[in-house]
Amino acid sequence: MIRSFVGFILRKIRIMRRFFLALAMVFGLAQVGKAQGASIEDVIGSQLDAFNDRDVNGAWQFASPMLQGMFGDADNFGVMVQRGYPMVFDNRDVRFLEQREIAERLYQKVMLRDASGGLHILDYAMIETPDGWQIDGAQILPAPEAGS
Repeated sequence: MIRSFVGFILRKIRIMRRFFLALAMVFGLAQVGKAQGASIEDVIGSQLDAFNDRDVNGAWQFASPMLQGMFGDADNFGVMVQRGYPMVFDNRDVRFLEQREIAERLYQKVMLRDASGGLHILDYAMIETPDGWQIDGAQILPAPEAGS
């Protein structure tokens, strides 16, 4: 009788140990996702700050190898951003919206205002490289309707 009781208790302890291990793993994965999100926001925010400071070389460091290959150098990249994404080149009131994964790529929506106060939403494609998160492109999305 005592032996079966001890066996019963040991089985319950093993079950509880597995439960708490699984719970710890789930919680740990949630924390990893939050850390990745924060670092993505840091990368985009740092590039936006660099553009506001007119530090094109600094902004260039956050561009992915693919973008750097397309534009060749920081000056060409800066001209493209200034002409094609003036709201990025001169930005304010940056807000990070949802982050999502599509086809194994992470995307971060960002809402910001341009120099004239106009509201813009951009969708940043992000890649993780050995050097950390880098920006692999940005798409201008339609602005939300007033009052929506």
